[in-house]
Amino acid sequence: MRQGWCLLIAIAQGNVIGWQWCDREKSAAWTALLKHFPEPKVVITDGGSGLMKAMKEFWPNVKIQRCLVHIQRNVRTYLTLNPRLPAGKSLRSLSLKLTNIRTQEAAAQWMAAFAAWHAQHQDLINERTYAAQWNGALPQGIRSTRTWWYTHDRLRKAYENMQTALRRGHLFTYLNEDLNGLGISSTTNMIEGAVNSGIRAMIFYHRGMPIEHRRRACEWFCWTHTDKSARPKFPALIKAAIVRAERIATAKVAEEKQIGPELYGTAAVAEEGLYARAGWGGRSR
Repeated sequence: MRQGWCLLIAIAQGNVIGWQWCDREKSAAWTALLKHFPEPKVVITDGGSGLMKAMKEFWPNVKIQRCLVHIQRNVRTYLTLNPRLPAGKSLRSLSLKLTNIRTQEAAAQWMAAFAAWHAQHQDLINERTYAAQWNGALPQGIRSTRTWWYTHDRLRKAYENMQTALRRGHLFTYLNEDLNGLGISSTTNMIEGAVNSGIRAMIFYHRGMPIEHRRRACEWFCWTHTDKSARPKFPALIKAAIVRAERIATAKVAEEKQIGPELYGTAAVAEEGLYARAGWGGRSR
């Protein structure tokens, strides 16, 4: 996302199949993108609320696989790289094991360990602190109007991040026997590494381009990563870009056009002694 605009991208089998411009990632923008495609069997997502809401309304029967790398990043954000509490250290260790699970047996063992962690630390993550008994500065993110908050709020959020995906059945969809032939991935690394990172690098190395040029460059990059057999004609994109550029240029000229006499000029005038002189003019002997 750059300067108030965002590009949503959908890929399938490693190829870009569509993109959608919007001001921010929201359900309306995702719906505008998803409506162009039939409902797939599985969608791999980072868990954004806008996409989840759009899929629930537009693709009600699709199976969802949460990106395990994004879950690990979320847990790391809440707990940091070096959690202070032993409970946080063990929970972070559990999150790091997610990307190493290859079989349903290993998934069952992980879920058993996750349930055991909750049974052991349930009282800790449910512990509350009451404002009437609190004398220090309020923890970050806690409003002054709150009468209580969870003492270990970040630990609780890290747990709930994994628990929500597990409860919804979005954690181990890629191990479903009915989907074995589809080659379902457990991460969104295919789009993060091949497409998103390429677009970010392109914008960084060409950051001097105007906004409209950056957008056309992003579209060109997506176009080059589509399936050649189903690739849309890029001249249509170029034509649309030309129309937009002409519209912007026309508006700029109309804005700069002077109405009435010129108030401040840039020409050299004799009254100010700025006219061109030759020979000994202006000098004293």
